[in-house]
Amino acid sequence: MGKICSFIALAIIMALANSFLGNAGDPDILKDFLVPLGLDPTNITSDFFTYTGFRELVNVNITGKTAAIVTKASMKEFPALEGQSVSVAALIYPPSGINPPHVHPRSAELLILLEGVLEVGFVDSTNKLFVQTLQVPDMFIFPKGLVHFQVNTRSDSPAYALGMFGSANAGTVPLPTTLFASGISADILAKAFKTDLETITKLIAANNVTKAA
Repeated sequence: MGKICSFIALAIIMALANSFLGNAGDPDILKDFLVPLGLDPTNITSDFFTYTGFRELVNVNITGKTAAIVTKASMKEFPALEGQSVSVAALIYPPSGINPPHVHPRSAELLILLEGVLEVGFVDSTNKLFVQTLQVPDMFIFPKGLVHFQVNTRSDSPAYALGMFGSANAGTVPLPTTLFASGISADILAKAFKTDLETITKLIAANNVTKAA
């Protein structure tokens, strides 16, 4: 986990400054920075511009985990990012762990691998699949709004990565829970996936358990 700390500054400088900041997707603001309602701008200190949420990753327990552990620094977690067209996510992939297919509707994602090996991929609007195996310190771009995923191909060691976005609120739409834990009718899903209600019911039950966890 120490490599996340040692690479984070380099990753943000290289990826965010060179790739995203010049093509930011969020609206321009007319102030140096935005302050949430209820805060007095005259009392803002350097603490407001500091995010310490990644510290909890140093001792995170991944034993028994199968899904990637994603810790976000978006404007929700780090209010100083509002209006700055940038956010970051730290990702820990347990051995054989997966970040299931999902979409970021408001930004592309630039992923930099800090440790381990990842298989990554996305599907474009013509249904073409692009897959790549990353090694440290490779980067991979997931275009805005397209379905993508990451898998740790090693069964004996974790992988660590940073995802960087050109929006303070890129948003995440996880496809499994969006489809099977959102209340869409099982009959509609069965017809859409050309399968039976029993299969869809099992998928709904499994994804509602995952959502609750």
